[in-house]
Amino acid sequence: MAGKNICGYISLLIILLSTLSFAERIKDIAQVEGNRINYLQGYGLVVGLRGTGDGKATQFTVKSLANMLQKMGIVVDPNRLTVRNVAAVMVTAKVPPYAKAGMRFDVDVASIGDARSLEGGTLVLTPLRGPDGQIYAFAQGQVIVGGYEARGRGAAQVKNVPTAGRIPNGAVLERDLPFRIDTAEVNIILDYPDFTTAKRIQDVINDRFRARIATAVDSATVRVRIPEGINPVDFLAEVENLEIESSQTARVVIDSRTGTVVLGGSVRIGPVAVAVGSLVVKVKEKPEVVQPPPLSPGETREVPRTEVEVVEEKRRLVPLEGTTVQDLVNSLNRIGATPREIISILQAIKSAGALKAKLEVL
Repeated sequence: MAGKNICGYISLLIILLSTLSFAERIKDIAQVEGNRINYLQGYGLVVGLRGTGDGKATQFTVKSLANMLQKMGIVVDPNRLTVRNVAAVMVTAKVPPYAKAGMRFDVDVASIGDARSLEGGTLVLTPLRGPDGQIYAFAQGQVIVGGYEARGRGAAQVKNVPTAGRIPNGAVLERDLPFRIDTAEVNIILDYPDFTTAKRIQDVINDRFRARIATAVDSATVRVRIPEGINPVDFLAEVENLEIESSQTARVVIDSRTGTVVLGGSVRIGPVAVAVGSLVVKVKEKPEVVQPPPLSPGETREVPRTEVEVVEEKRRLVPLEGTTVQDLVNSLNRIGATPREIISILQAIKSAGALKAKLEVL
């Protein structure tokens, strides 16, 4: 019987972020307060399915269909409705900032009942509400599904998720979303709070307009006073295109489930030496046939024989030298570390105080 190697293996992906500094626009690392997307949602029905809709056990679908027909002047008894071409869905959408009435945008549709597929269905007119409960848009249209389901009497095949889809430009905004630009001052909110980056934004704005109009309030907020006599839109357009060199925290992120290791460009490592040994256990089964003595009442039997072999690799102690991410990876490759060992090495280096970065394990 072939030997069994009792060892786990995982794939490894190491992503290196460049150590070179480069200028970034303020609009790429921050946003003006209030300049954000808005979320809408609604409950609707998808009709026209080919027998893949909700079953009779999904009572809210049947009642919703009966209510919709009643509004059209058709009175039916929900208890006597049996349809498989209708599915209850949740409709969600992200509306861009400063959206105006009449603007069209995409909507996502997902089944909330026991429908098997939304392929070929059409969403009937569905109101979309904001967090305040007010209706801001209506959605309707053909649902595009990225998967499929094929089912027969004895087998079924499903690809991707056929119970969720999208309607491109399927919603129309009926009224403007509430937003107002303060003509006196605005707040610039950083995507990733950092005191150094906030101060650099403050300095570059003050230098550009030769006045102290920007103040870093905290690591995430820079308050900017709009000069009198300047159009706020023109002013903010110029501010968001100013360039700075952002400062980010050195970070190493490890996903132990997939074996992915992401090393930031600002990661540094102090002098440290590492020795890694691998332990391999091999189990082999070699059954033997035992014959009884002649003229004895015994029986011929198969007796199990198990061989266990333990092999431990001997590796030398290797210093990890250099201060850049590439030097660190080259050192790890030089000692021939496996993916699982690399993750353990990084954790051990951090515990030893030699890894100059925050270590996050997902």
